[in-house]
Amino acid sequence: MPYIDPKIIAEAKQMDLLTYLRNYEPEELIHVSGGEYTTRTHDSLRISDNGLWNWCSRGFGGHNALEYLIQVKGLTFFSAVETIVGRVLEMSPVFTPKTEKKSKTLLLPPSASNSDRVIQYLTSRGIDREIINHCIDNGSLYQGIYKTESGRVFNQCVFVGFDKERNKRYANIRGIGTDYKGDTKGSDKRYSFTMDSKRQNKTVHVFESAIDALSFATILKMNKNDWRNDNYLSLAGIYIPKSGKPPLALTQYLLDRPYINDLHLHLDKDAPGRAASEAIMAALQSDKYSVLNAPIPGGKDVNERLCRDKGIKINSAERKNEVR
Repeated sequence: MPYIDPKIIAEAKQMDLLTYLRNYEPEELIHVSGGEYTTRTHDSLRISDNGLWNWCSRGFGGHNALEYLIQVKGLTFFSAVETIVGRVLEMSPVFTPKTEKKSKTLLLPPSASNSDRVIQYLTSRGIDREIINHCIDNGSLYQGIYKTESGRVFNQCVFVGFDKERNKRYANIRGIGTDYKGDTKGSDKRYSFTMDSKRQNKTVHVFESAIDALSFATILKMNKNDWRNDNYLSLAGIYIPKSGKPPLALTQYLLDRPYINDLHLHLDKDAPGRAASEAIMAALQSDKYSVLNAPIPGGKDVNERLCRDKGIKINSAERKNEVR
């Protein structure tokens, strides 16, 4: 095998794919939207402006242009290094400065002194206490408080989403004793509520809401399964199909976890839920991704099924009067 100076290899690894394509194969680069790109040859290959790329139809990704040349274009390691170094010697790359974006500050509700109302509310909807505690312990769930101008205090379930570096990027509020549901200001829907398995399970269960995800985990536990072995993703609300694109939360999830190749969709059984499931299947079903449409029988959504299994009366009017 030809010898390559480690310094040259290190330099080649510094070349991110977006910079490489912009400078040396601009005809191949296609801008999708925002900070997302694809290639003319492989439209399921997604490139982020942070340097990461993911070949969705094949279920793997990488961090730089070197990995792209080897894994996608089929070059040998030596040839890939030689290609990058040769291109740089011919023409020094122009690094496009990243567009300065106004940073979205995630505004989280103040935290209550304890989580008793959150625990009471979620257990009243059938969710297992161990699963609730797991989310509280890892910071993806807490009890928020909201004070009105008159001084009245309302308690809230706050579901938090993180990026790969465990930075808080998203939060969804579910009012306790009220009908309020919504994202906090500054939320980035790409990083919605998730629960990751204790090992790299290749399957992810996909839901419209965090409560449905927790409900599904509870059903698994009731059936004597270890719920910690599975991955769970909330789409941060109802997904409205547009231009054949998967929802933002799912796209980012697969980009950050290239080992996932099996998707189980447990969306609501109403018209929007069915349409969303069909759109996701059309966008991602491939030789690599197996996408199963698996709505939960016995209810409109997963939590309704859980409540029926536990004999919990489903009455929205009663929920309006739940303790604040």
